[in-house]
Amino acid sequence: MEKSLDRKLAAIHADPSGCKEFIIADAKDADMGFSIGAPGKSPERHDGEVRFKTLAQYRQQIREVIDQGVVDIMLMSASTSEILTIQERRFDNSHITPAARANDATDVHIHRGGRIHTTPAQPFRTASLDHMQCGHLDCEPEERKLGVDLGLYSTTFNNQLELDIDVLNQFKEFREECERKRFRYFLEIFDPNVPDAVAPDQLPGFINDVIARSLAGVTSAGRPTFLKMVYHGPRAMEELVHFDPHLIVGILGGGSGTTLDAFLLIHEAQKYGARVALYGRKINNSEHQLAFIQMLRYITDGVIEPREAVRAYHGVLQELKITPQRSLEDDLKLQTNVMSYGGSGTVISVPIPTKEKVESTAPTSEAGRPNFAKMSASERLGYHQERLKRLFGDK
Repeated sequence: MEKSLDRKLAAIHADPSGCKEFIIADAKDADMGFSIGAPGKSPERHDGEVRFKTLAQYRQQIREVIDQGVVDIMLMSASTSEILTIQERRFDNSHITPAARANDATDVHIHRGGRIHTTPAQPFRTASLDHMQCGHLDCEPEERKLGVDLGLYSTTFNNQLELDIDVLNQFKEFREECERKRFRYFLEIFDPNVPDAVAPDQLPGFINDVIARSLAGVTSAGRPTFLKMVYHGPRAMEELVHFDPHLIVGILGGGSGTTLDAFLLIHEAQKYGARVALYGRKINNSEHQLAFIQMLRYITDGVIEPREAVRAYHGVLQELKITPQRSLEDDLKLQTNVMSYGGSGTVISVPIPTKEKVESTAPTSEAGRPNFAKMSASERLGYHQERLKRLFGDK
């Protein structure tokens, strides 16, 4: 089956400035960072007690997202990919591309009581390309198609000569191995993980320059399929996209934050040139992952605005009798600084428009499909609430 990722990448490269295609990835590789806490908190717990979902439950959530078929990429740990990609063949008849985390530098080693992730990041790789491609070392040529052919490679530059040179050398070795084994990768560029590595006002420019310089000597055979990075605002995004239109830029989701954080982030990043979004905790910690993902797709398709999407999502939770983590009012607030693994930050209130009456009918085109251009905000909200209720109301 044709993968939507391949089709969208080809379309973007054919028309970098005019193409409206957008790639969404569900980053279900959190067991490479948060370990036992990766699957998220279990609802089966008592006050004051923290109990986490199991790895089996986490993997079942992945199966459900695959069956839904809305995302373009499913990013997993190599161990999860072995089960779902190689053993169960979950992606054989799906347009979704499976991918695996190809390295796990020390800044994603998040242990309870641990401090490793607070020290300058050191390169490290648990998985080998062979294990991701066929499940064992020394794959035979015909075995390399059994597993994934796409991986995430992560880098963290801390503006320190010896550390950053080591990052670049390890990255070079990885690229060469990928080329030999015909393995694709996308490149993650984290912000520095130590304080004061770069002046805050210089950070967006520092990251853009690191990307451009790191790839300047890399020919097409070794270049990343796309980037994954922190969204540093319109100016930084436009600068990078304008510098090289064929360097496809993707954003990472960072900490969970509010629902408006997630919806507005993907909307704003797309507006200024991003073509990919990779959301991990924002999806995994949502009350209903499938409805949350569907709203992300509606936003990137341009059929609903972020604040409308928050209201529609809450309407679905209400219909499904799921208690939201926050009230609608609180979920329509922005939290800043949710890009770090800590996910902490101040809260900024966003005014909530007065509730409008939702009409029972909405404008349609001659073909009978909804005409979103002629709908009011309340009509679009009502339409998407009803559609999502039909999709998820019986589950």
